[in-house]
Amino acid sequence: MRSLRRLPGRPVLRSLSARLLLWLLVPFSLLAAIGLVDTYREARETANAVLDRVLTGSALAIAERVAVNRDGEIEVDVPYVALEMLTSAAEDRVFYRVEGPPGTFVTGYRQLPVPPPGEAPEVARQPRFADAVYRGEPIRMVILTGAASTGNRSVGYRVAVAETTSARRALAEDILLRSAARQTLLILIAATIVFFGVRRALRPLARLEEAIDRRTPDDLRPIRHAVPREVDRLVGAINGFMGRLADALAALRRFTGNASHQIRTPLAIIRTQIELARRARDPQEMAAALDVADAAVAQSERTLAQLLLLARVDEASADRLTLEELDLCTLARTVTAELEPVAARAGLDLGFEVAPDAQGGRCPLVRGQRMLFAELLRNLIENAIAYAGRGRSATVRVGVAGDAQVFLEVEDNGPGIPARDRARALKRFERLTSENGPQGAGLGLAIVDEIARLMGARLDLLPSDPTTASGGRGLTVRIVFPRAAKARA
Repeated sequence: MRSLRRLPGRPVLRSLSARLLLWLLVPFSLLAAIGLVDTYREARETANAVLDRVLTGSALAIAERVAVNRDGEIEVDVPYVALEMLTSAAEDRVFYRVEGPPGTFVTGYRQLPVPPPGEAPEVARQPRFADAVYRGEPIRMVILTGAASTGNRSVGYRVAVAETTSARRALAEDILLRSAARQTLLILIAATIVFFGVRRALRPLARLEEAIDRRTPDDLRPIRHAVPREVDRLVGAINGFMGRLADALAALRRFTGNASHQIRTPLAIIRTQIELARRARDPQEMAAALDVADAAVAQSERTLAQLLLLARVDEASADRLTLEELDLCTLARTVTAELEPVAARAGLDLGFEVAPDAQGGRCPLVRGQRMLFAELLRNLIENAIAYAGRGRSATVRVGVAGDAQVFLEVEDNGPGIPARDRARALKRFERLTSENGPQGAGLGLAIVDEIARLMGARLDLLPSDPTTASGGRGLTVRIVFPRAAKARA
């Protein structure tokens, strides 16, 4: 109960707690990874928004110092504070460039890759941002346009200030790391809560395991233990299985006891008759004793065959029975022909016929198992041979009962079974014969009834002649099958 064997070729995570943790933490981790990607994007946007303002302020400080000299040329006195405000712990490098009309270089870094003016007119003092690479490093720059006036004229200019992006990357990474640390902490806290929560939630299962483990092997009572709602169906399935197992064990005990009795009695008769034959002085007495012993041997043989067949029927009822379409006429005719010599030796006139409503080239089809059907009919015919009596007759008949049913029946004109005893005749090991009549194990009709139910059929016991005052003479055993398909020509 406490050790589960691992099936070969199928890796299984044996811990339910580990499974729950896996199913919870893997999605959490995936969501956290997706969240970190989005956080990094937002962190970069935030870093650009913050540092772009500082970059714009530096460009405005330089633009404030742009003027026109007496010669009408642009000149600028770059203030130190304009570049000082861009210094950071990341030690970014700062570059600038001032241009006059039309894009003439005034001061700064001549090779700074300032993008040309766009086709649309640029608004004065409206910052324009761009990304580029300068001296092998990525840079972020802002471009401001404006005009310096001398009283009677104005001269346009552009101021570009750029810096490397180390500070921006550092700020974005710092935001990302802080967010990752928070999410990791949350996942660890959630994992801890889930772990202890799952262990606490699984305590009823552990108590259920202990309760089952304390049971003895023969204790198959239903489990009456408080379990979570999700485990109710499992406990119900276990209770159902134990109930079926208890029924099977009880049936096995009854079967073993009855079978041992059925075998022991003929053996005792055989031993007694052999002893009588040894002591007999008259050959006729010896022959009579040996005849009785031979009959007991035949009875034992038939009982053993029925017991083995009964075990096979029980096995078929426990497993899923595979049914196929069977030609009822052909099978019944074949089994009847096989047993006709046996019936003749017993003094029984055995025949086969197809009812008028099943003639005309239409043979009914039923669904069943060929071996079980043959044993069913064999038991019916052997019962007729054993109990109808010498000088009697029996008929195996196949016919149609309505549009959806067909029947197989064995009719004899023997003593029959009284109406009050017909229900008992279908039970195992129920003997209805008198002491002077033929003795049987009481299994024939029980086996027939169980095989019929396995194939979805119904068994009826009817008198062959219901008009007699005694309630009917003779016996007709009718098996009614559901029709499988159209009749076969």
